[in-house]
Amino acid sequence: MIKVLVVDDDVRVADVNAAYVAKIPGFHVAAKAHSAGEALRLVEETPVDLVLLDHYLPDETGLSVVRTLRERGHQTDVIMVTAARDVATVQAAMRHGALQYLVKPFSYAGLRAKLDAYATLRRTLDGGGEAEQAEVDRIFGALSSTPAPELPKGHSPTTAELVRRALMAADGPLSAQELADLTRLSRQTAQRYLKLLERTGRVRLSLKYGDTGRPEHRYEWAASV
Repeated sequence: MIKVLVVDDDVRVADVNAAYVAKIPGFHVAAKAHSAGEALRLVEETPVDLVLLDHYLPDETGLSVVRTLRERGHQTDVIMVTAARDVATVQAAMRHGALQYLVKPFSYAGLRAKLDAYATLRRTLDGGGEAEQAEVDRIFGALSSTPAPELPKGHSPTTAELVRRALMAADGPLSAQELADLTRLSRQTAQRYLKLLERTGRVRLSLKYGDTGRPEHRYEWAASV
């Protein structure tokens, strides 16, 4: 059984999330916490495999919890489950080692998709051994809730996933330049992946008309979460 710590400042939301987890085969709710301090204490006292972690906590942020866990040497996996959707927070969560980022509100099906993918990832990693590039790409993309399209030669699944996360976290459609600035990709690379994802139906294109000149192309994530 995969032991899970559910962390949310709202007791009712924590109960709902814990009930969702309990319905998924192979997962067990080991504990619930409603603050950063309580979460850190429980990780020390109750070994867990995965933390479903809210970002907005009364004493610290979820990101600070992840940082403290890593500083203390805990390799517990973390999936952020939060209403925080600004790209800076998403990027910081990735850099601090969060495996995935689930934006509230979400459905049971949405959470189950993440946890089923996480269970698959654990089975793959527990197998050990060496991995070819295709296997590495599959491991890194295992927690993507939307299956990646077949990418043409020269396209990276990791870059496609970076673009997906940035678009999903954005408050509205982005231009290729805005996406490039957020992801630190070149504008040419951002444009190339946007066009690819638009052709596969995962990205929706809209036009923004100004007073003069050509309309600006803007993109937003279209595939369901």
